[in-house]
Amino acid sequence: MEEQILSKSELIQLFEDEVIIDSGKAWLMNGKEIEIIALHDVEPKYLQDVSNAKFYKVIHKEERRR
Repeated sequence: MEEQILSKSELIQLFEDEVIIDSGKAWLMNGKEIEIIALHDVEPKYLQDVSNAKFYKVIHKEERRR
């Protein structure tokens, strides 16, 4: 599976539907570890809340290592 760009509401829905699970050590999607990256449309030095982005990128860890 390729990386996905999701809106904040889509990401929240995936957690609520337990498609993405927080194991306490990693986020898992379909049993595989993923990384979630916030995509901000402002310069990092102007961010007040780094966890509050409009869009997020979901990357499967195995693909990232290639």
